[in-house]
Amino acid sequence: MTTNKKGFTVSLLFVVMMSMLLAACGGNGNTAGTPSPTSAGGTGTEVDKGATTGEPVTLEFWTIALQPTFNDYFNDLIAKYESSHPGVTVEWKDYPYDAISQRLLTSTASGNSPDVVNLNTEFASQLGSKGALLNLSEYLTDEEAKSYFEGIYNSTILNGKAYALPWYTGTEVLFMNTKLVQQAGLDPANPPQTREELVEWGRQVHEKTGVAGYAQQLVSKLFPIDGIPILNEDKTAAAFNTPEAEAMIAQMRDLMAEGVVLKEDAEFSKQIQYFSGEQVAFQLSGPTFINFIKKSAPDVYKNTIAVPLPTGKANLRLSNSMNLVVPQKSKNPEQAVEFAAFITNSENQTAFSKVANTLPSSKASIQDPFFTESNGSLEAEAKVASSQSLDKATDYMVGVPSAADINSALTRGLQEILMNGADIKETLNAVENEVNNILSQGS
Repeated sequence: MTTNKKGFTVSLLFVVMMSMLLAACGGNGNTAGTPSPTSAGGTGTEVDKGATTGEPVTLEFWTIALQPTFNDYFNDLIAKYESSHPGVTVEWKDYPYDAISQRLLTSTASGNSPDVVNLNTEFASQLGSKGALLNLSEYLTDEEAKSYFEGIYNSTILNGKAYALPWYTGTEVLFMNTKLVQQAGLDPANPPQTREELVEWGRQVHEKTGVAGYAQQLVSKLFPIDGIPILNEDKTAAAFNTPEAEAMIAQMRDLMAEGVVLKEDAEFSKQIQYFSGEQVAFQLSGPTFINFIKKSAPDVYKNTIAVPLPTGKANLRLSNSMNLVVPQKSKNPEQAVEFAAFITNSENQTAFSKVANTLPSSKASIQDPFFTESNGSLEAEAKVASSQSLDKATDYMVGVPSAADINSALTRGLQEILMNGADIKETLNAVENEVNNILSQGS
């Protein structure tokens, strides 16, 4: 299984396949014979829709890299659904992360669309914006829609339409080397709550111990963390070239010069190295970070705690979600939505999180002791800290077209300014032009 959110490269193949897919959808994506939208029936126990049609229904369900690790969970889940829905059969297929998008486009264009598909938010939004996915808003009750964390659910909405149901997710937490923090005269039991407080903690750590506060990768997420939108509301033009962005970048430049933040575009592997070597006191990342320091630096691991990630000016935390979508070409859209709602209801999300060690997107799931109680281990602390972060979670590149190219342009601009000393305003102007060109070309 992976929750890695690699950007999907919008290749020529994608463009060609998307054209085929849209043609197959009849332009506006409407499917002849689509049943009238109704409640999805989230519990999946009260309605026998296969039987109501009088015809057997087969739902094709695709996931990403979940076999064979989670075969027992899904086989039990599917058996439970089928037993409460006589006449409905679920065929489960699993594909590697890098293969599922192309398989979906190819299958749909050839008229053999699956019914329920596991996608990340970025690709779901891309397909939704092209009319290739069912508008789930028409099927869900208000209660069902509100059962998910608001920021995560809203990450699936474009132009007022929900194109996906949130499933499992992840958020970053703040890992803290308590030995270094205490040497600096700070109290780990009262950790920083905001980015500004984190900067002050990093400054004091640097002054008292000589090590840096933290390492930072220069990526586009630095903008939305401080409430700076990357694109305008209709995603047609760059919107990041603002005085607020200039101030954010100038502050980062100053912090690097001061030694509070390491002057480097530090990828994840380098961040592990710096934290393991006690060259920084803090690490901002997901719980998977634990496995690396546990092996590479057991003494540092013993001195590390996890707390909720301090928030920036936007008061949000970035999530990395997997979702379930229903393609417009599904032959059984009503049953497909109901099955997707069944998989993502609170009971089943809670059960999946317990076997997969993921975070759920359902509010009720977080009330389970699994997410609220800690045995004192770093792993349990990180899980609890992540769970407590979900109320402010959102997916920051939702609906952004050509996201990979735009991310690359922003990264290069930040590197030119912060690593090579380029002028902030001139560089932002150049990156703005580059991003607008990317958008105009639709690449």
